[in-house]
Amino acid sequence: MASPTKGSPRGAARPSRPLSAKSRLRWVMVVMLVLLLVITGKLFLIQGLDAGSMAEAAVSQRTVVQKLPATRGKILDANGRVMAESIIRYNITVSPKNNTGADDFQRVIDKELVKIPRAQGLKELADVLGMSVATVTEKATGTSNFAYIAMGVTPAIESKVMDLGLPGIYSEPVSERTYPDGAVGGSIVGFTSKDGQALAGIEQTMDAKLAGKDGEREYQRGANGIVIPTAPVDTTPAVDGQSVRLTINQDIQYYAQQAAEQQKKQYSADWANIVVVEAKTGRVIALADTNSLDPNNPGASKAADIGVRAVTGAVEPGSTEKTVTAAAAIEQGLISADSHILIPPTYTVDGQTFSDAFSHGTEQRTFAGVIGDSLNTGTVMVGQKLTPQERYDWLRKFGIGQATGIELPGENPGILATPDKWDGRQQYTVLFGQGVAQTPLQTAMIYQAIANNGVRLKPQLIDAYIDPDGTEHKVAQQPGTEVITPKTAAQVRDILESVTTIADATNVVVPGYRVGGKTGTAEAPAENGVGFDGYTSSFVGMAPMDNPEYVVLITVQRPKTNIYGVNQGYTFNDVMGQVLRTFNVPPSTTPSIKLPQYY
Repeated sequence: MASPTKGSPRGAARPSRPLSAKSRLRWVMVVMLVLLLVITGKLFLIQGLDAGSMAEAAVSQRTVVQKLPATRGKILDANGRVMAESIIRYNITVSPKNNTGADDFQRVIDKELVKIPRAQGLKELADVLGMSVATVTEKATGTSNFAYIAMGVTPAIESKVMDLGLPGIYSEPVSERTYPDGAVGGSIVGFTSKDGQALAGIEQTMDAKLAGKDGEREYQRGANGIVIPTAPVDTTPAVDGQSVRLTINQDIQYYAQQAAEQQKKQYSADWANIVVVEAKTGRVIALADTNSLDPNNPGASKAADIGVRAVTGAVEPGSTEKTVTAAAAIEQGLISADSHILIPPTYTVDGQTFSDAFSHGTEQRTFAGVIGDSLNTGTVMVGQKLTPQERYDWLRKFGIGQATGIELPGENPGILATPDKWDGRQQYTVLFGQGVAQTPLQTAMIYQAIANNGVRLKPQLIDAYIDPDGTEHKVAQQPGTEVITPKTAAQVRDILESVTTIADATNVVVPGYRVGGKTGTAEAPAENGVGFDGYTSSFVGMAPMDNPEYVVLITVQRPKTNIYGVNQGYTFNDVMGQVLRTFNVPPSTTPSIKLPQYY
């Protein structure tokens, strides 16, 4: 039996043979082929299947979108006088780092790319901007990323600058809102913030009309900040805002503001305001406040002076409300202007005693005399014939306790509690304008209805919207509501005219015109909400009484003098006279009404 070979134990594995050079080469080629197939597949995926998305991503990285701001519409007075307008300007900026690093740049001329030396481009820029080449070159040279070259250039200049296609040259839009008449009508107009946000007045309520819609310019820029001249430039033009024309007459507004300031100064009052309304249309001609906001410098005004007080501030109207009681009682057939009323020195009903502003004995008065001399006693004696619910309903019919809907922010609807909330005294004081609060504008619109044969209108402040191309969209007058019949309105007007001819307001007469009106005095609630700390004094009237065209209301808050010494008559005379002359209202041709005050 043969012995095993030495050095090879039984069952041991034989050592593998080393690969030949030919085999190794074969394996290397297989691996390289696999890698080549992987790379080829990836390239096919990128260049074939995914080429669009990759290209879009590249374009997206290069694309710059520049906002083209819309020009905000103007605010105009009734005659087209500018009360607010925007000026669009551009700041020309530069990235000195990108501009300095470009010895030349490319520009498309006659569909061909042409190299333009940097020095030539800067000279062209200087020529467009009207600056020296040295100044422009200095600003555009350096290693910083940002600098201003020119500020506030016009859109036309900005367009020429961007057409140059200079590397590292950009523009940024800026808008400046200006108010040429300053504080005249300033509280009506309102203002915008520096970033264009509408914050008050017509600027705020009409923002959707005024703002317009921004456009944009889209172009491509290389990694070095240079505009790619062969890439498309897509421009979506801005749509400018509409202009808003108001019913306000700036000449009357200015005149009324001066008159209100005179009243405030004369009586050291907290404030005064004057409302002027066109009776037959409800168009608001003036809303004049003292301490009126200057929209060019709103930060200089107190918060209380930013709004229009005739719209935002409610006060007790006092005896001007007796006209509502008179209209209601006459309309319901409870009284007439010449009815006889025996007036006691004081009058007590339901445990509540009422007296008048002056002492008197028992008097034989007509109802015209009760209103003419503003007797609380006689007003309550007549008004108690109306049920509490009727008293409330009549105040509501004349617009009290509800907003007028005028196009200004922060309108105060006033305060008119429902009859079930009235106490034993308030159910009677509302008959002569106490225990109820309303804005001066609401008071003026009561008298507008009486002047307009009993038809109450919504006050109209917007006359028209005007497109950028000049197309006008007139705002239609809304239909009115007949509160009282023309016959009742005529009787009430005769009573109001008698106030100015033979009763307590004869100093309001405007030479050449028949005038009617009513005084009002009420306590002013303390600002801390506890009790009263002064008075509200007012006068409201209309003219000419043979065909009433305009209503003027003057309100003075907390005059620092004897309340019976406060007189708005001369101011009414002055403002109403200016209104009638401005609008060429013919003088009266019929004799004044003088209803008997006694019987």
